[in-house]
Amino acid sequence: MKITILDAYTSNPGDLSWDAFEEFGKVTVHDRTTPKEVVARCAGCEAVLTNKVVLNAEIMDQLPDLKYIGVLATGTNVVDLDYARQRGICVTNIPGYSTDSVVQHILAFMLHFSSMVSIHNDAVHKGDWVNSKDFCFTLGTLNELSGSTLGIIGLGTIGRKLAKVADALGMKIVAAHQSSMNRLELPFEVEWLPVDEVFARSDFLSLNCPLTPETDKVVNAPRLQKMKCSAVVINTGRGPLVDEQALADALNNGTIAGAGLDVLSTEPPSADNPLLGAKDCVITPHIAWSSMEARSRLIAIAANNLSSFIAKIPKNTVC
Repeated sequence: MKITILDAYTSNPGDLSWDAFEEFGKVTVHDRTTPKEVVARCAGCEAVLTNKVVLNAEIMDQLPDLKYIGVLATGTNVVDLDYARQRGICVTNIPGYSTDSVVQHILAFMLHFSSMVSIHNDAVHKGDWVNSKDFCFTLGTLNELSGSTLGIIGLGTIGRKLAKVADALGMKIVAAHQSSMNRLELPFEVEWLPVDEVFARSDFLSLNCPLTPETDKVVNAPRLQKMKCSAVVINTGRGPLVDEQALADALNNGTIAGAGLDVLSTEPPSADNPLLGAKDCVITPHIAWSSMEARSRLIAIAANNLSSFIAKIPKNTVC
């Protein structure tokens, strides 16, 4: 079997190994692949692995040998699934590999705003403590997470793990009403509320829902106006869940206190993205998923997916 990995750098910038795929055939690894290079690099391949490189109908139509596409992520929007289904091409994804990593990142955002570690570290290294008249100083009000309210939009796998951690920290949990979820027995107490009420009640609001027509810009100007002026919005889901101009305005106007964002509507963002210059907006470059442990799991699951396909017992198939 001829196998190519189109954008290996994202999952493995060099600190892990692709050796697990060698037993299945000849493997060619490309750190990055431009749209113009895709067809040539996939020519003659039966199996192609991609993270963000698009495999649309036009491209797949030029790859008659293609039998398998392994998406090195959970989302599969980079593949034209309808066309793959027509061609009988098996497409798999990687579910559940980054839950702990993402929850940890959300917690880091919450701690950033509640404990202000980085802000005070910067001040100390600038000499503010050396020149302080007091034995300690603060640059703002520090708050405990215990007793505060965490609102979760999307109580799926990541949302439930986040709620479990928050419960252990003594936080109160409110979640957007989901008829399929609110009957479940959960190992923590959760108050189910309409979406607007979750916004109004939250000290921290975490977006952990998929991007759908219903959740597109779920964070918007009217809902931001309902929030506490001390509230923080956290998005580790998908950039378009947020109306970015509305959030930037809310931050700059003091409508809310802060935002922690790991995703934006366009990635990498354009230089004129309003959030890049917004007050009290902490942005990380879509790395919540990318701990070494999570990436190790991703590669192991990807290899097992391909092995299962070869054995005619495919796993984690999306078509």
